[in-house]
Order: sequence, then structure tokens, then C-alpha cells
Amino acid sequence: MPFPSQPAASGSSGARSRDVSLYNFFAPGGVLAQAHPAYEFRRGQLQMAQAVEQALEEKRHLIVEAGTGTGKTLAYLLPVIRSGKRVIISTGTKNLQEQLFYKDIPFLEQTLYPNGEGKLNVCYMKGRNNYLCKKKLADLTDQPVLSGLEEIEHYRAIAAWEKTTHSGDRAELASLPETSALWHKLDARSDTCLGRKCSAFETCFITEMHRRAQESDIIIVNHHLFFADLAIKQESEYAPDAGILPEVGAVIFDEAHELEDVAGSYFGVSLSNQRLEELARDVEASLMRNKMLSAAVVGAVRSLRERSQLFFSVLPQGEGRFAFDNRRAFMEENGDQFIALQQSLQRLGSELQNLPSKSEEVFTFSRRAQELQVQLGFLMESEDHNTVFWIERRGRGFSPRRHQDAEPAKETSPGGLGGRQNVYLQATPIDVAPILQRTLFEPLETAVLTSATLAVGGGFDYMRRRLGLEHVREVVLPSHFDYQKQALFYVPPDLPDPRTPQFAAKAADRVRRLLEITRGRAFVLFTSYAQMNEVYQRLLGELEFPMLLQGDAPKSALLEEFRLTPHAVLFATSSFWQGVDVQGQQLSCVIIDRLPFAVPSDPVVAARVKSIDAEGGNAFFQYQVPAAVITLKQGFGRLIRSLHDRGLLTLLDNRILKKAYGRTFVESLPAYRRTTDLREVESFFGA
Repeated sequence: MPFPSQPAASGSSGARSRDVSLYNFFAPGGVLAQAHPAYEFRRGQLQMAQAVEQALEEKRHLIVEAGTGTGKTLAYLLPVIRSGKRVIISTGTKNLQEQLFYKDIPFLEQTLYPNGEGKLNVCYMKGRNNYLCKKKLADLTDQPVLSGLEEIEHYRAIAAWEKTTHSGDRAELASLPETSALWHKLDARSDTCLGRKCSAFETCFITEMHRRAQESDIIIVNHHLFFADLAIKQESEYAPDAGILPEVGAVIFDEAHELEDVAGSYFGVSLSNQRLEELARDVEASLMRNKMLSAAVVGAVRSLRERSQLFFSVLPQGEGRFAFDNRRAFMEENGDQFIALQQSLQRLGSELQNLPSKSEEVFTFSRRAQELQVQLGFLMESEDHNTVFWIERRGRGFSPRRHQDAEPAKETSPGGLGGRQNVYLQATPIDVAPILQRTLFEPLETAVLTSATLAVGGGFDYMRRRLGLEHVREVVLPSHFDYQKQALFYVPPDLPDPRTPQFAAKAADRVRRLLEITRGRAFVLFTSYAQMNEVYQRLLGELEFPMLLQGDAPKSALLEEFRLTPHAVLFATSSFWQGVDVQGQQLSCVIIDRLPFAVPSDPVVAARVKSIDAEGGNAFFQYQVPAAVITLKQGFGRLIRSLHDRGLLTLLDNRILKKAYGRTFVESLPAYRRTTDLREVESFFGA
């Protein structure tokens, strides 16, 4: 099947891309060797490419762990191009999307078509909230409702940019802060989209993105967009036009270790006071602009705000994420507030339907009110045994991560009901495996799941169980790196248990000594924000090296400062455990405070543990240990990123040596040279 962008009769470009064998491309002296100045033959890369090609030809699923340095992106891209199929590539991060689209794809295009006689037909898509909604901007232009000088400044910048942009992607607006409240009012979120009935549909950036996807052979997305789109398609009763990804023959999931958490978040339900306030605000602004705001609608909006504020104020109190497992008792005591909020949503929908003249926006507002009413009913009344119900508070206090991370949350949207704090009612599937099996793996011809961290103890039992993968081919490929020579793995045998009060002081002393040996140049990674702060404060003024702390600047700025600052030490938590690439001597040491077990009190983790144990399994060994193994592999993966990297890996938690489950961790890690002797660390660095 020729690519749509090239005529079938031309033959030359299609022949080059389809006829060159995988071996002739990757082997010594082959196409890649002639095109890439830093070429090295990587047997694992060729083996992975052959496995991907076989999966595409046989229409079967494949799970492949490709160690760091394998070159997995080219290993799946070339078989995808050769297959002639339309394929979605879903990545873990936008950074990897950008690498594929702006670096790997152009390199392959130039390599396969050196004379410029062909072109790969590729598009790059992000989530809808990354794109500007032209209709919202036009409505704001006609009747600007802006709060403060900052919003006025942001509006002018967006309005000027809209006249020149072809994509509508906010990433082009480098001057617009990530926290811009105005952008949130102007983005193209699906719940406010009018679809084909919108007056700006033909020139809409989402429409154009959808057209590009329909015309492309390779569509590059991220996991959040992929599962948001899949979930919306499953709920087409509410949003029949919301899906934007086309039907494809295969999906490649890069960084596939993230799939369970991402899928769970999109196949669940989330309702917040912020969403209710947004509906009230949008109704007021639209009807006022169109001179349709009746007294009855004003009363319904006011009632919604009052009832919402009361309902969310009586929800159970707590910080961060906590289980809402006493819903029945709550409803017995506060059922009147729940019913009143349901009635206020129903009343708003009815008053909108009673307007004498109704625009498409009015129908959308009515649909949104109905959807919120249904979701509220599910969250408070459902008895679904595969769902965990929980509450999260953001804005004041803390927003704990799942890995014992209590990082202060940033206020994402001022003006939420109930003051500055936003309250989220959440429902998350306990087991996403049957959902993924039914909605993804059974209908799809081929799914390829790959990452450097998928196997536990050399096998994929954990991933297959958690994701519902059946009849899947499995491949584990070693890294291209010589870990025995490049990395030393040190575990101090004398430190106290990290769960004891004595640990932080002893750990700080050992970190100081290690950093003296390595001359800084280190990531010190923590499973707890509180522990990070304590160790950082203990070492402040004690180290001669520049110390950087997560939270003092945006992640990208901290990474850039680390790269540019000789002997710098970065203290960080979960967000720096993956997706961070610092090559060379600047990063010569990675220290991890403890085995990264998920917080057992986290409502989703606790529900999954309870479910596995109730079915006769052993949640600790079937779920908690494997999940921690993959997280640890991700953290240690920050160190060795090239053949020339060399450095120290340290785990301050000696339970890996003393507990029976520690063997699973050790057997799952690459073949690092291992030691418990600090003198070997000194010798490794020539100290």
C-alpha cells in the first residue's frame, strides 16, 4: 500500500522504504551505518525490529522490554513504515513525542529517501486543552470579560498569536505562563465543544488536527490523549463527536509501564466544584453575550452555585487523597444536600431548554448539566465492586503523590466554589485489565508495548495481569551498555531501617560522604517530599557543591541549571524518576533513599491490595513489590544514558539485602557491579 502522499506509480521512494530489509538497514555497513555518524551495531535493536515486524505481519500483540541504549524508537519506526499500515504511536511524555516528530522521523525520512523523492506522512497530536478554541476567543473579543491587568495582557498576546498560528498549539506561545487562567477559559476542551454545529468548525484547530490524522499513516500521540479519546468513544452517548483519533491497524505504546495508571484515570469519573463553577460561568457569559440571560436562568445558576458550595463543604475532611468508603453513612446524614445539588442541575437544564430561542451552545450547556447529574449520581450511589471511590483536595495544604510524595500543590484555578480549595470526587477502576481487554486489546489487530522497565524477575506476568494482555508474544532484550564496567551499585549495610526516626540523620551523613567522593554531580531522589526537605536542610551549608531543590523552579529550568552548573546536586522526588536524560560526567551519581513502595494508604493502592487479597492472591508479592521494582528501575535508569557514561548507583535502603523480597529487586535490575563496601566506591572514583 503506497503512502497517500506519493503516487503509486512513482515507485522509487516507496520501493526504498519497503524493500530495504531490516538486516540491511541495521547491520554493520548497512543503511543506518552509512547515514548515522555515531552508528554502532546494536543486536538488540535488530532483534526488536524483527519482533515488531513479525507482530505487525501476524496481527498479534507484542510486549518487549528493550534496555536503555537499545535504540527502540528506530526499532519500531522502521517496521511501522514498512508495514504500510496506519499506526498510532503513543508515548509517555510530550518530550518523547517531540523527539519522534522533530528528530527521529526526519532522520528516517532523509535516510530512506536521500534524494528527497519521498515523504513520510506523519502528524503529531496533543490533548485538546493544548489547542486554542477560535469560537471562545471570538466570543471574548466581541464582549471581553477579563479580570485584572494580567488577563488583559494574556488576551492581547493570544489574540495576536491566533492571527499567525497554523496549529493553535499553546506551546508556540512561550511567553504565556503555564498557570494562565485565561488559557483555561479559551482552550478546546471536549466538554465545551459544539462539534460540527460550531460556527468555527471548518477553521477549528481541532478539526484541522483531525483532518491531518485521517490523512496520515503515522499518528504520534501521548498516553493521556490516547486514553482520553478511547474513553470518550466508549461514552459516545454524551459526546458522539468528541473522538479525534482515526481507526488504525496497530498501536505502539512507548513507555508502556505507565499504561495502568493513565488508563485508570480516564476510565474513571471525576467531578469537582471547579467543573460546576465552570458550567455556571460559561452559561452566564454565553447567554449574557447573546442577550438571552433570563431571570429564570439567573436563578438556576445562583441555585447551582449555592447548592454546590453547600454539598462540597459537607464532604468528609482530609488532606490530599483519601478514601470515601463511608458514602452510605454520608448519604444518610447529608442526602438532602446531594438531592438539592441534583435538583439544581436538573433545574438549570430545564430552564435552558425553556428558553424561547436556543443556540447550539445552549444545547451543549444542557448536555453538560445532564452529564454532571449522571456522574454525581454514580459517584454517590453506585455499588460497582470494581471501583474505588475517593476524594482529593487541591489548592491549600497538600496533594500527595502515590509514592509517599507530599509535595505542596499549586493552585490550578482560582475562583473555584468553596474558596481557593478545589475538591474532587473521584471513582477509579480497581482493575483496568478487563476494561482494556474489552475496549483495546480485543478490537485491535496489533498492540506493541515497549519500555526499558516492563519485566519483573525477567518475566512479564505482572504486566500481563495488570493490563489484561492475553496471547501476547514476549521479548526481553538486554541493554547495549556494559553495566559491569559502567556502573557500581552500592547498598550501605549499616544504615537503620528507612521507616525508623533515626534514618534521616544517618542517611544525610552517608549522602554527604558519597557526594564528597563523587564531587557532587548527582541526583538524590526521594520517595517522600518531607524526607527530601529534611535531608536537604541537614546538608545545607555542609556541602561545598551547588544544591538544587525541586520546587524552587520549574522542572525544565532545574534540569537546565543542573546541566550547566559544575558539580551540582539536585534533590528531587517522583517527577524526576523518569523521563529525564542527562548524559556525560555532569551526572555521575544517583542516590535513592528507599525502596519505592506506593503509599499503602493511597485509596487506589489500598483498594487494589484489598481486591487481590480477597481473591486469594498475595497483593504484596503480586502487586506492591512488582510496582516498586519497575519504579526503582526507572529511577536508576537516569544514570547510564550512553556508552560513555560511568557512575555510582546507591540505594540507602538495605532491606533489599535483608528481606526475602529483596531478591526480586536484585534479579530485576541490570547486571550492575555490586558492593556494600564504601571503600570500593572510593576506588571506583579514584578517591
